[in-house]
Parts: sequence; structure tokens; C-alpha cells
Amino acid sequence: MQTRALLNLLVIDDDQLYAERIVGLLSHYYDEVNLGFLDDKEELLKALRSQWDVLVFGRAYDMSFTDVVGVVQEQGVDLPIIGLISAELAAASNDDGLPIAIDDTMVKAVAPEHEAQVVLSICLQHASLCSRRELKGLRDILSEAEQRANILIRNSKSAVAYLDQGIHIYANDPYLEMFGYDSMTDIIGVPVIDLIANKDNVKDFKQFLRKFDKGSRDQVEFKFESRRMDGSTFEAKLQLAAATLEGVPVTQVIIQNNVADSEEIARRLAAAERQDTLTGLSNRRGLEEQLALVYQKVQSGQGSAALYYIQLDNIGKINSSIGLQGVDTTIQQVGQRLEALVEEGHVSRFGDTTFTILVEDLTTQSIKDLAERLRNEIGSMPIEVAQRTATTTISIGIVKIEQGAAEPQVLLERAIDAASTVQIETKNHGNSYHLYDPSQHASSDDMALAESLVNAITNSRFELSFQPIYDIDTDRSDFFEVYLSLPLGDANDTRLTPEHFMAVAKTHQLREKIDRWVLINACKQLNTARKQHPDARILVQLTSASLVDKQLPNVVSQLIRAIGGAPNALTLQFSEQDVINHLTVAKAQFTALNQTGCQVAIHHFGNSAKSIEIADTMQPQMVKLSRNYIDNINNEDNLETVKALITRANEHHIDVLMPYIEDAATMSVSWSVGARYLQGYYLEEPSLQMHFAESGA
Repeated sequence: MQTRALLNLLVIDDDQLYAERIVGLLSHYYDEVNLGFLDDKEELLKALRSQWDVLVFGRAYDMSFTDVVGVVQEQGVDLPIIGLISAELAAASNDDGLPIAIDDTMVKAVAPEHEAQVVLSICLQHASLCSRRELKGLRDILSEAEQRANILIRNSKSAVAYLDQGIHIYANDPYLEMFGYDSMTDIIGVPVIDLIANKDNVKDFKQFLRKFDKGSRDQVEFKFESRRMDGSTFEAKLQLAAATLEGVPVTQVIIQNNVADSEEIARRLAAAERQDTLTGLSNRRGLEEQLALVYQKVQSGQGSAALYYIQLDNIGKINSSIGLQGVDTTIQQVGQRLEALVEEGHVSRFGDTTFTILVEDLTTQSIKDLAERLRNEIGSMPIEVAQRTATTTISIGIVKIEQGAAEPQVLLERAIDAASTVQIETKNHGNSYHLYDPSQHASSDDMALAESLVNAITNSRFELSFQPIYDIDTDRSDFFEVYLSLPLGDANDTRLTPEHFMAVAKTHQLREKIDRWVLINACKQLNTARKQHPDARILVQLTSASLVDKQLPNVVSQLIRAIGGAPNALTLQFSEQDVINHLTVAKAQFTALNQTGCQVAIHHFGNSAKSIEIADTMQPQMVKLSRNYIDNINNEDNLETVKALITRANEHHIDVLMPYIEDAATMSVSWSVGARYLQGYYLEEPSLQMHFAESGA
């Protein structure tokens, strides 16, 4: 074996002579072995402040093997762990006395008397760690190069896109403008051949792309007649190149427009890029330009203004009940009504199901009065689709624009946050408004909360509770959803839920650490519960910070092995909106998690017009319905909508969790909708411990 200069070895045991004997054997392979020796948790936490190469665990005063794995993961350290045979790990050996769990980060249950195995395990784990460190350095270099390239592409005037197996996964603004797309969301998933005008071109291009994918670089340019969204065509030249996006190999496409009348195209595109095609209203870009003009006017001392951010509340339900035609009709009619109600304001369709209104020179009371009028008018407006009638409500976030106000982008973000506050205040019912008050968001308050969050992470001050989920198929309730809260320790025993602190956590980049704390501590309690209840499972909700974390599968893999390696004991759930916002990354993450034996789920399911399509793409094992499907479920139309959505999910082999069962009436119909799982306060409230019923519900 090739000699390495130094090994930093950390040993947790009560036999120091054994540790020194292992160091003596390792001296044949290393010029120097730096030994760290300890036997309790406090010393381990201090030791992990330094860099170690391998950790060997035997016996400790106040820690088990599971505890050590949890501490290492909690500290976010890449440290291979070797577990020596103990009462706890005896079951992790096969009939020949060899460890069952062996990989590049853990060797579980090595017999301490087999010192040759221990030494070889240490050497191999160290070699694997060195490879990971070198690979991380190379990935960092690649990531930085990719980041520089992407910045250049985003700011380039050339039309550039990325393809994965011929499908668009990214396009810059000139590319979108060239083909008449409003946003990148519209072009994601569109085959590149859809932009080619005639059959002969399509056939030739497929052959051209196939040769490139096989590694041929003899021809990287292709001339063809291209087709825009509106059906018009133009002559273009396409160039291909190999590239990476978020570390994944892709194909880069650069398209040059050869049309002679480029000025006319530029004029039409300039008009189109500021107008929404469905409603005829101004789009996001038009709103941003108008907001910049109004902002400059206000800052120069000419009056004041207000920005309304309007979110349609139940668009997913309308889609499930009436379909995409109902969604489009709803958006069109709401847009027309808003424009009629605010004649002196600038109305825009901001996103798929969101609008903005910019008005000038209103008092604070007038701003509130207008919000109330908009809410009432939209909520009482019938929407006729074929022979069906639908209704919708809106959630409104408002910011005042006064002299000395924050920059336009900050104001827009505050309006969006204010609309999210409506959802929190109404428990996702919506149909209300919230006026952003800067005095309630002072930096001192945020900093104080951020400090409490850091303290809770460091000193385990968070609190977990567990709510049983009844499984109709097994007639059992050994499946538990995990809830997080932050006790403030005041006289009122106040507990903050994630809706109250995750915005601050996001600002201070704490969401990933909070997610990691929840995962580790929930798995610890699961490990304890499974000793008496081997079928116990947990459902853990994580944020978008974990959804895009490439290290999450490795963390989950180690935790699953630490709790016995049972498949499907752990299910991670992410919100439908987060999945939509990170579609490509989420697909890869779901696949990686499934490969570790971890199940995945989507919560707030059904809020999107494309919920079923997203679920089919992601292939989660479970979805959890959004609350607005459960409200008024005793209404026949609502009940049929829920049944139809669940049936479609089941057709894709996805189990459905029906939550928020709060009363006997809801419970009575829950058995008939086709959901596999039932949950709610009517069945059982969350508690600090997992309570196992002897029989089913």
C-alpha cells in the first residue's frame, strides 16, 4: 500500500492500550499517526472542532454508536466511522462475524480482536476520504467555472439554451424572446425539435443530434427553418457544444437568427415581451418597468403609491374540478375584472396565477378599502366555463411606496411575503389581505429571533411532536408525521411554529441546519421506538434548502443505517411549490433518496394546475392533499373533486394522505374517497412521544 504522510485517528473507547496498539500497526502504512482518544460526548464535541480522518468507536461513557453517528452528522463533518462489536452492534454482523454495513463512510460491527481487519478498514476508509476531498476540490473548481459560464450566458446577447436528451432545461432571455416564450418555465420540457418548422429539417436534425450525443464532433452546426410560438418562421443556424448544468452533463445550444428584417422582429418582440398573451394585460416585465418609473417619481417627492400582489387561492381545486380550460378562463375573467375595478391603476399578470396592481396617491385607509373591495368583488364573481360555474377567492399582499422606501425589487418581495402572510394567518384559506408594516419587521427583532434559532440548533432547544397517521391498508397507526416548534420559555409557554421563523431562518441561511437537526433527532426517537415497535415509520417535512442540497442523500443513507437499515422507515416530504421551483434538481434528488431506501412525498398537493403531471414526473411514494380540498368536503361537488384527484394519483401508483380530519362529518366521508392514509385532530392530536395503538382506527 502506498505510504501516506499523516493519519489523524480519533478513537472513542475505554481501553487506551488497545488504541495505541492499533496505532503501532498503522505505523507500517503511515509516516505519522496523530491519535485522539476520548470516551464521552462532551469531549467528542470539542474534538470535532479539529479535522480527523477516521473515527473508531468501541465503548463510551455516555454515548451509543447511534449517538456518535448523530453527533457527527449534526456537526456536518465528513468523517468515516468504524464501529467495533458491542451489544448494540452485535446484530449488525453476519454468521461469519463480518460486518453487514460496509461502504465508503462506515464499517459497522468489526470485531476488535481482529486487529488486521480494523487496520485495513481504517486504511481503506482514509483512502476513500482522501478521494472525496480531492473530488470535492475538483467539483468546486468545476462549479466555479460553471458559475462563471452561466453568468456570461445569462448576460449574453446570443440566444443560448441547455438540452437534456433533446429537451429544454434552461434558456436565457434572448433565446426566449427569439421564439416568443414569456418565461423559462414555459420552455422547460419542450423538445428542441418543436422549434423546427418542417419534417425534412426535423429528420435531419434528429440524425445530427444523435451523432453529437454519440461523441462525434465532425459537425456541430445545423441550418434550418425555425418556428416561433405564434407559428411564424425564420431561417436560423444552430451550434452545439458539450456543457454542464449544476454538475450534470448537458448539451449547449446557440442559435443565430438569419432573418433580414431583424428590426421588425425586434419591434414585435419588444411589444410581446411586455404583454401577457392569455389576458392581454401587462406581464411581469411590464410591471417591473412601470414600478421603476413610479418609484423614481415618488423618490423625487411627487406623491406616494401602493403595490398590490394578488394570488388566486384555489386554482388547483378548479383545475381538478373543471380542467385547464377552467383555469385559463378563471385567469382571464379575474384579470378583466381587476382591470375594470382599478381604472386609474396599472394591472399586470405577474405569474401563472398571480396579478399585481400599481396605484398612486391613495391614503392608507383608501389602500385598505380598495383591497377589501377587490376581495369582495372577486369572491362573489361567478366564472362560467362551458356548463359549469366556478368561483375563486384572492389573497392580497400590499406595500406602500413612499419617499425613502426600499428599492423596487425589495418592495416587490415584501408584497409577495405579505400575500404569504395571509395564507399563514388564515391557515391556507386565503380570501383576505395583509398590509406590510415595516415597524413589525425591524432588523432588531429578526436578529433576536435568528440568535434564538442558532441557540436552539447548538443546544437542541427545538421540540419535536408526533401525530399518528392511520393506514387503511394495514389497519394500523404506526406511521407518524414529525412537527417542529421552538419553545420561547416565556410565562405563556409560547411555541413558535416554522411559519413564524422560517423567513428569518432563510435570511440568515439557517434552514439547512434546522432541517438537519430535525432529521437527526427525529431518527434518534424513531430508533428508540423501533426497539419495541419494529414497524414504526416517520414522515419528516424539509425545506427547499434541503431539496437542493446534494449532500442530503448521503446524510439520509447514514441515518437509515444507524436506525437499522430498514427500508421505508423514513419518508421525507417537500412542498409542491418547492418542487415546481426546482423541477430538474428535485427529480434528481427524489431518485437519489429512493436509492438510499428513503421514501419521498409531496405536501400541499393539488395547489398547482399541473399537480398530477408533476407527481407523474417526480414519482413520489405519497402525496398529502392541500387543506382547501378538505374544507367543505361534505359538499357533493367538492367531494367528487377530491375523489377524482385521488383516483388520478392512485392511477400513477401514488398513495394519498388525507389530512386535516377535524370533525366527525369529515371523518365519515374520508373512508370513501380512496385515500390510503388518514390524519387529523379528530383521530389524534400531536404529542411529544410516539403513541402506538394496539388496534386500528
